[in-house]
Order: sequence, then C-alpha cells, then structure tokens
Amino acid sequence: MDIICLGIFVTDVLGKPIERMPKRGQLELIGELALHSGGCANNTGIGLARLGCSVGAMGKIGTDSLGDFVLRNLQENGVDVRGLVRDEVAHTSFTFVMIAPDGERSFFHYIGANASIRYEDIDLDLVRESQILHVAGALLMPGFDGEPTARVLQEAQAAGVKTSLDTAWDSTGQWLKILEPCLSHVDIFLPSVEEAKMISGQSNLEDIAQFFLDYGIGTVGLKMGEEGCYVRTRDEKICVPIYPVDMVDATGAGDAFVAGFLTAILKGWDLERAARLGNATGAACVTAIGTTAGIRSLDAVLEIMNE
Repeated sequence: MDIICLGIFVTDVLGKPIERMPKRGQLELIGELALHSGGCANNTGIGLARLGCSVGAMGKIGTDSLGDFVLRNLQENGVDVRGLVRDEVAHTSFTFVMIAPDGERSFFHYIGANASIRYEDIDLDLVRESQILHVAGALLMPGFDGEPTARVLQEAQAAGVKTSLDTAWDSTGQWLKILEPCLSHVDIFLPSVEEAKMISGQSNLEDIAQFFLDYGIGTVGLKMGEEGCYVRTRDEKICVPIYPVDMVDATGAGDAFVAGFLTAILKGWDLERAARLGNATGAACVTAIGTTAGIRSLDAVLEIMNE
C-alpha cells in the first residue's frame, strides 16, 4: 500500500449560499443542499485514490447510517477500509458547512466517534505495509492527540515508513501543548498557515517554517489559500502561487493540496513540482461543490498544471 490516511472521518452537509444566520426562532432559505463524506483523512484519502495512489483509511466511525455512508463512499473510490473501526456508542462525526456567496465557509461540528479513537484502535501491521503514514486532522481527536499520536508516528518511522501530519483548528486553544510530542517524529508537516502561526507563535513565513524544522521535520509545507503555498526544507524554500480557476466551493481544498503533494512525494518528484501538484489538486477541488468531487484524475489535474 502506498499510503495510510489516519484521522478524522465526517459526514458533511453543505448548504449554499448562506448570507446570514436566522434570528432565534426564525427561518432563512438556502438554494442548495448536499450530503458528502468529509474529514481530513477521508478527503485526503479519496483525493490520493483519484490521483492513482493505493490508499488505506484508518480511524473511527459510528455504526449508524452516516457511518455506512462514509464507508460505502470510501469503498466506491477504491480506498482500503480495513483500518476503520466502528464505534458501538458514539455516532459518526457530522459537520454542517455553511458556504457564503463568495465561497468562504463556516462550520457547525459534532466530533462524535473521532473523539474516541485510541492508540489501541490502530492496526500497526497495516501501517508497516505502507510507504507513508499520513495523520490527518490532528487536534480534533482528543483520545488520540498528543502522546498516542506520537507513539504511532515513532513506530511507523522505526519500521521505515515516512510520516506526514496535517492539523485542524484547535478550538480549545492548546495548540503546541498537544502537538509538541509528535513533532520530532514527523517527516512532512502540512498545516494551514493560520494553524502554523497558532502552533509556533510566529508570524513570518520563514520563522514559522524554521520553528518546525528545528524539531527535525524534513519538509514543512504551509497552505496559504489564495496566496498559494510556501514549502521549506533545510536546503530549499519555494513559494508557488495558485492556479486560477472558477471557484464553486473551497471546502476540502487544503486536504486536496495534501493529496497532490503526497502523490508527488510518492512519485519521487522534486519539491517545486510537488508543490505545484498540490496547488493544482487544490484548484481542481474548488471547481465543484463538496470536498472531493472536483478531483477527477491525475491527468485532469496535470492539465491544470500545464495550462
């Protein structure tokens, strides 16, 4: 297997356009509503599979109908689901994604089964079979964040597996306190720039990247939305702008970037080309509503790059 995506799996209900919240006890109409599977591990995993990688999903979902939906969608996209555990108590995680007319998103989130992931749920034999272990959605798994995640990353590295980590927004405000045990066991770190600022306490791109490089991380890639990405190693630093496309929905664009970037790493591409593939995959993602609908194939993404 090329890569394991370990992390959060969510059902997303997307509504658009949402210009304002209804007043208490009142109602507002919206034009579109759609049900999708989501969550960082889900989105990145499906994106990787669409780009031609062999992918396994690892995490926790409920035994409810929403869990059935997530599981079926992964299988239909060719993702190996042997690493998914079904929780008999907690429901599948759920997010209501409110999409403004300009594409900006706001969220209501129920953490659900993602909160009950534990070290004991991780199939380390599957991890050892992969080339890359990607932890997607760190800081949104309270039963697994911190030391348990660090332990899995350490065991993966000991088995010769390259490790990758992506974060989510930490609404508890603990940031580095939770994440620090993991950082010395990460080869590739791919947070959003806003999350990286909160973790590092730095504001300048070079200072942010250096903060993480000092932990021994080999590659730091900062996702910067409309400003593209900034990728840094000890020897290289690269800024790559976005590819302009007609944006429909920005949901999942950061996870799509990760899918593109890691696909390039698996193919042995150089850093700049990896960043470009990440940006192009993110561009493909935003052309359709939902977290993965816009990512069709590697050839389609390469067309965006070549244009």
